[in-house]
Amino acid sequence: MHETWVFGYGSLESPASLATTIGRVVDPSEVAVATLSGFGRRWNYGAKHVRAQWTHDDVAVADGVMVALGLESSQAESCNGVLVRVTVDDLHRLDRRERDYDRTDVTDQVTMSDPVAGIATASPTGARFVTYIPRSSAVERYELARDARRAAIRRSYWDLVHHAFDVLGGDHLERYATTPTPDVPVVEMTWSVDP
Repeated sequence: MHETWVFGYGSLESPASLATTIGRVVDPSEVAVATLSGFGRRWNYGAKHVRAQWTHDDVAVADGVMVALGLESSQAESCNGVLVRVTVDDLHRLDRRERDYDRTDVTDQVTMSDPVAGIATASPTGARFVTYIPRSSAVERYELARDARRAAIRRSYWDLVHHAFDVLGGDHLERYATTPTPDVPVVEMTWSVDP
């Protein structure tokens, strides 16, 4: 059976966030720095299963849409992140968390690299690499909420992702910073997840 590795390009890059989802601490030997080609990182995912409330510019928003990172197909772009080796049980838990994303095979588009030297390394023989790409319905939900001024990024999510790239060291934070600026505010919010 082939090993499966998940490419994280946002909050899945955070060991704490990942551990909360899969119910275990990931060993450093199960993590590799990597680059995904053919996709650009975007603030384009509108969560379906989250109910959020916040105030921005003195306007109270109830039942707003929480925005998170996603990917957009773009042959001219690539994005940095990490690969995490996962079990079948881990994948089931991740599928639930990322339930409005499609788990997509990107084996031929990922290059593993050494986090210090930046030198590409060979992929594990027979390994399969997957990532989560927002469904078109999630992108549409974001766009509609953005246009209605009912979309925002949760401040703690924003900070978590920034910190995860900073911890990687090297130029990873600078590469993450090339992500197009979001067109929705970053706010403190209260939120709940639908069962």
